[in-house]
Amino acid sequence: MAGITRQFIDALPHAKAIGLDVRDVGAGRAEFILPYREDLIGDPETGVLHGGVVSTLLDTTCGAAVICHPESGGGTATLDLRIDYMRAATPGQVIVAKAECYHVTRSVAFVRAVALDDDTDRPVASASGAFTFKAKPRAGKQEGQA
Repeated sequence: MAGITRQFIDALPHAKAIGLDVRDVGAGRAEFILPYREDLIGDPETGVLHGGVVSTLLDTTCGAAVICHPESGGGTATLDLRIDYMRAATPGQVIVAKAECYHVTRSVAFVRAVALDDDTDRPVASASGAFTFKAKPRAGKQEGQA
C-alpha cells in the first residue's frame, strides 16, 4: 500500500512541491506528514504556515485513505471537503494528517481527518469529505456487468 500512496503523491505536483510524505498507511487509512518550511509560511510576522498548505495536506491524505480502502479499485477525486481550522500550527513543527475512510458506497467514499502538530491534544484542523469511489471488480464478474 505504501507504494500506491507514494505513486499517488508523485502524481500530484502540488503535493510534491510542498514536501508531503507518507508516514503510514493501512486498510482505509493514511497518515502523511508536512515538514515545516519557510517558503510555506502564510504570515511572515508569526511564521505560521499558510492555511492552503494545511488544506492540501488534509485533502491529499483523505484521498490516499480512499485509495487504501480494501474495496478500492484505485483512483479518486474530491467531491466535497469541509475543513475546520481550530488554531494556527506552531511555527517550526511538522504537521501530521491522519485520515480514515469510514464508509463507501458504489460511487462515493466518506472520509474524516485531523491535522496535528506536537500538541496532539489540540488539533490544528479537522476535515470531513466525500470522494469518488470505484470498487474493485468482484470475483467472477467482468467489469461492466451488474
